[in-house]
Amino acid sequence: MQHRTSRRSLLTTTAAVAAITALGPPSPAQASPGAAASDRRLRPIIARMSVEEKIGQLFVMRVYGHSATAPDQADIDANLRELGVRDAAELIAKYHVGGIIYFSWAHNTRDPHQIADLSNGIQAAGLAQRVPLPLLIATDQEHGAVCRVGKPATLFPGAMAMGAGGSTGDARTLGRISGAELAAIGIRQDYSPDADVNINPANPVIGVRSFGADPAAVARMVAAEVRGYQDSSVAATAKHFPGHGDTSVDSHTGIPVITHTREQWEQLDAPPFRAAIDAGIDAIMTAHIQFPALDPSNDPATLSHPILTGILREQLGFDGVVITDSLGMQGVRDKYGDDRVPVLALKAGVDQLLDPPKLDVAFNGVRAAVASGELPESRLDASILRILRLKDRRGLFARPYVTARGVDRTVGTRAHLAAAASMAERTTTLLANPQALLPLARGQHLLITGANPDSPSGTTGPPTTVLADALSELGFHTRALPTGTLPSQAQIEAAARAAAGQDAAIVGTYNAGAGGAQSRLVAALVATGVPVIHLALRNPYDIAHLATGYSASLATYCWTDVELRAAARVLAGRVCPRGRLPVAVPRADDPTQDLYPIGHGLSY
Repeated sequence: MQHRTSRRSLLTTTAAVAAITALGPPSPAQASPGAAASDRRLRPIIARMSVEEKIGQLFVMRVYGHSATAPDQADIDANLRELGVRDAAELIAKYHVGGIIYFSWAHNTRDPHQIADLSNGIQAAGLAQRVPLPLLIATDQEHGAVCRVGKPATLFPGAMAMGAGGSTGDARTLGRISGAELAAIGIRQDYSPDADVNINPANPVIGVRSFGADPAAVARMVAAEVRGYQDSSVAATAKHFPGHGDTSVDSHTGIPVITHTREQWEQLDAPPFRAAIDAGIDAIMTAHIQFPALDPSNDPATLSHPILTGILREQLGFDGVVITDSLGMQGVRDKYGDDRVPVLALKAGVDQLLDPPKLDVAFNGVRAAVASGELPESRLDASILRILRLKDRRGLFARPYVTARGVDRTVGTRAHLAAAASMAERTTTLLANPQALLPLARGQHLLITGANPDSPSGTTGPPTTVLADALSELGFHTRALPTGTLPSQAQIEAAARAAAGQDAAIVGTYNAGAGGAQSRLVAALVATGVPVIHLALRNPYDIAHLATGYSASLATYCWTDVELRAAARVLAGRVCPRGRLPVAVPRADDPTQDLYPIGHGLSY
């Protein structure tokens, strides 16, 4: 695939496709087999619930601690301070929440057996309620840069790396294996895959979390991963509707504005979500973005009835669960108060309300809206039915608990780890090798230097150490000298001195900008005359901002162990590079022109 698909061309070539991409009728994939029989069992449950129980079922909340009933004192203190309860069991008893989201920073994910025990404790608390209901336990296990469950669970390449591999078979296998491991520890909803089309290299929040910049290719990968997760009875969740791929603002801290026309949205942003719906996806997550062409009121999409009901429900035909992105993010809080945001989200068409900053404020806001008639109780019932259908479809009513034996025979098995390593070898992308330096000859002396960002959740890290160790195991003599993402002049000079006498210097960059310290580090290494191999540890766009003269450049798309070790095998010639750029790399001096187009990638 060697065609040019730069941001400029994608944004300007829309008129010819507008007619054929017009929104069609609802997808037949959303018709769930056995839905009528399921509803006959579920509606009586809803009829038994009080208004407070119904409201609680709409919330998915964070909670601190490794245990549902006996967390550490620091986590009890955090829960009391933020939630007014001591632990997960009290949270469920007081607010009747329908779901819990796990975070590593909330100390929910220490190890697989602990996670399984926590999940079982949460389910026991849910089934002890007046109206017994299992909870939908969820997390962000995107792989790559965003992973909440770490080693010894299997960690796969991230989305952009998988896009570089281009294999829908690999994407489905990733979903199936990751889903099986999540299910084994009690997590039955994954906020993945990312269905955003990353056509903006400056995107600060999506980037390598996206499969790429080609809408059709992203759509294929999204659909495959959805099927993989749901093959393993884990609800996949495509995000962030209606599309977060062309923004330069992070919705965690501000409100991004997408300036695409309606026709551009249909061409660029909609295809992956259509594909997810056609694949039978269980849930779709909203984006806290303004999209004037889709809703001129400029409400965030999370609160937009025209976007969530008019487009997602009525025109795309999605009748699964719609969940908000975190309601603690600034992008959804700028315009309305925390008591009104959940009400407006429900009125827009949302079913699940994710992690508001103050649960009591959000809960009471919904309760007041129901009491006043602004939110009819029937509106709550419609969302609860969708949520209970999802729980039923994923087996939570029949099998709410997990076992230690299931953890041992599923999580981080040798076969799963081998599958991840093999996939990673198919993603490493050789961008440049002008001097035919690669592959390296065994036994050479190598300096490993450059950026050393904190490793994504649960991997070994840091990158220089992982890469040096991997190359040592392959027969090289290595020295690791990290310089960080903002190397000082003294660190740059020290790295240049360390390169003396080496056969080559391998330098990792992490979001390097034009004229920045990382670029100066690469230039200083090149000036020593020692061959320099550049490794883009995150964004493949880094190469456009480097001084010339390097001997080779590779993109790994993430700095997790599995990707760095695969890159080491590529450097050593144990495997040939096979990855192809899933995004275009624009020139630094003229961003309207591509330095490397989508599909670029060399081999040996």
